[in-house]
Amino acid sequence: MGVVGKFKQASAMASRWRRRRMCVLIAGQPSPAALREISATGAFLETNSRPALGSAVELHHPEAGAINGMVHAFAHDGIGITFPCSEQSVAFALAAIAADMSSPAA
Repeated sequence: MGVVGKFKQASAMASRWRRRRMCVLIAGQPSPAALREISATGAFLETNSRPALGSAVELHHPEAGAINGMVHAFAHDGIGITFPCSEQSVAFALAAIAADMSSPAA
């Protein structure tokens, strides 16, 4: 017994409730950034800003607050940042995820 079908692209697997929250990345000067992924140890930001690898940055989220991090990766559409796993980073990640799951106030 087999099933025939095609899988959609990985991007189609993203949860429907998850929005890309606009944030501010501060790396010398403020730049807009969309938060694509977040965890207690890092984040991926869609941004045109390209701070140097290893440079210190600050990420400001409208509901979660701010957290300091370090640039660890580049991609064609953004950058990866890391931060030390701590109570602050866990709280930041959970607040960002909860904010993205919540419906905007009507």
